[in-house]
Amino acid sequence: MNVPSLSQASGAVILAMLAEFALRLIGAIVLWLIGRRVIKFLISQSAKALDRRHLDPTIVTYFRSSMSVILTILLVVALLGIFGVQTASFAALLGGAAVAIGVAWSGLLANFAAGIFILFLRPFKVGDYVLAGGVTGTVIEIGLFATTMTTPDNVTAIVGNGKIFADTIQNYTHNDYRRVDMNAQLAHDVNPVEAMALLRQRLAQVPNVLASPAPQVEIFTFNLAGTVLAVRPFCANKDYWQVYFDTNRTINEAFSQAAYPVPDQHYAVVANVSQNARAAGAN
Repeated sequence: MNVPSLSQASGAVILAMLAEFALRLIGAIVLWLIGRRVIKFLISQSAKALDRRHLDPTIVTYFRSSMSVILTILLVVALLGIFGVQTASFAALLGGAAVAIGVAWSGLLANFAAGIFILFLRPFKVGDYVLAGGVTGTVIEIGLFATTMTTPDNVTAIVGNGKIFADTIQNYTHNDYRRVDMNAQLAHDVNPVEAMALLRQRLAQVPNVLASPAPQVEIFTFNLAGTVLAVRPFCANKDYWQVYFDTNRTINEAFSQAAYPVPDQHYAVVANVSQNARAAGAN
């Protein structure tokens, strides 16, 4: 009867461990490949279901990103379970890491939370022209942590969602039309009633100025140069800058054709002559 030696027994144990590890490794690889395909399929089908409900593209993007992260974490936990790692301990470790990361990245988490609120409260959407976080521009993308806008001078601005949500948001394209606010300076010699009637007539001829509500031309204030008129035409959001510049040109042309004088400031100079000086002058 042959008794196996110690080296033979150790070799058999090592071979058995290697075989077990190889089987687990193969199983992990197979699980990873199948799991990734399943995750992509679930995300794709969920996104299609959301698209059929005609939801905002930003909501679909948020959902796809969040679902991908969560399912990938679950897949990694399952892979660790194949290699004998206690998933309960891993979950506790993950929770501790999340707390530490939350403390270190509190600003990023605040931006993320603000992005969620922006998404569901919807003060603006992609394509809107807004003033948000101190930046005025057209919204290009509402991301997980920041919102990307293009300013009127074609500069890309990325603003943290936390700053946007903590500040005042003005959505210029939410309503169907907006008002163009301008002023027109008159000289002292110009009759303001006549000038107002002239501007109302000329503003009605500016392209894309709305007839209802009608353009407003009223006396705004007075200064040393004369009367200042408030010129307020209304237009659709897409026509704002065209109406703005055309209104400027219309004011200049109307006043020039009416031969209104150029406004200038008038000062009154009063001489303070003492009694002695007056007496000396009399002598």
